Amino acid sequence: MSIYNSIVKEIKSSSNIIITAHKSPDGDSIGSSLGLYHFIQKLGKKVTVCHPDPYPDYLSWIEGVNDILTMSNDNLEIEGLFREADLVFCLDYNAVNRVGEGMQALLENSIAKKIMIDHHLEPEDFAFITVSETSVCSTSQLIVELIEQSGNLELLDNIVGTPLYLGILTDTGSFRFPSVQPRTHELLAKLLTAGVKHFLVHENLNDNNTVGRLRLQGYAMSEKLEVLSDYNVALISMTDAELTRFDYQKGDTEGLVNIALSIKGMKAAMFFSDRDGIIKISFRSKGKENPVNALAKEHFGGGGHANASGGMSELSMDETLAKIKTLIPIYFPKN
Repeated sequence: MSIYNSIVKEIKSSSNIIITAHKSPDGDSIGSSLGLYHFIQKLGKKVTVCHPDPYPDYLSWIEGVNDILTMSNDNLEIEGLFREADLVFCLDYNAVNRVGEGMQALLENSIAKKIMIDHHLEPEDFAFITVSETSVCSTSQLIVELIEQSGNLELLDNIVGTPLYLGILTDTGSFRFPSVQPRTHELLAKLLTAGVKHFLVHENLNDNNTVGRLRLQGYAMSEKLEVLSDYNVALISMTDAELTRFDYQKGDTEGLVNIALSIKGMKAAMFFSDRDGIIKISFRSKGKENPVNALAKEHFGGGGHANASGGMSELSMDETLAKIKTLIPIYFPKN
């Protein structure tokens, strides 16, 4: 029996299923969660999506997104669900601390079987079943594999497939990253055949800007972009006051780091945002010779993929920027 058949067997033998994903949700964590959610419902089982915090506004159009419970809004209900759960899915994260302290405690104390489906490096050994495919572009692609390889392709339709297309699209930078494989496009074709309207996904993601978001992004690029030309690294930083000035909504800075990386000749780009006294950092880079995950892990308590990682700093913005500028020559030496 394949691992995917084993997962479907566990779904069918369970009564109360929870789907979890990492803190600070993105297109892949939301997409994989909702794709699996709709698939499990089609199998006739009771399932709830429980996330650490709310989805960003730019993903509000996806069917089922309002069914997601969050620790920040529904913690008592989620605690009750964890007490009753007999199966918990852990999607798009490789370590229990990625779900935040509150949900981490529930996850660690739960007696339910846990199934991890993820594509990040260095997975922890905490699940009853682990699907860890680090060469795959997204967790959403693995959910499509689950549906197909378990013999349930007839259940794949527009409702199940649209969030999965979204997850693959966003985690590959619209299919431009090296993680995209021939298999990725084979599965995308199956999603389109099942009725997914790919053009609507692109429209909902890209043609849904607010005036505040466009002004914020324009300000970031015109006033806050710093190019360290000696090292071919670009930095953008936004303070809490600057974000507030442009009526910041969750998701408004999505993609800024990739715009900085698109500058001709850049090896890497980094985006720093100050929210509630914590500096969140997004690292992006190009090529196998310019990984950013070690920098994120060794100095900013984070990690991720070789060319796409995250981290954080409890220093001030000025101190954080000074720190990164001492590290850049080490990780990205002059040509």
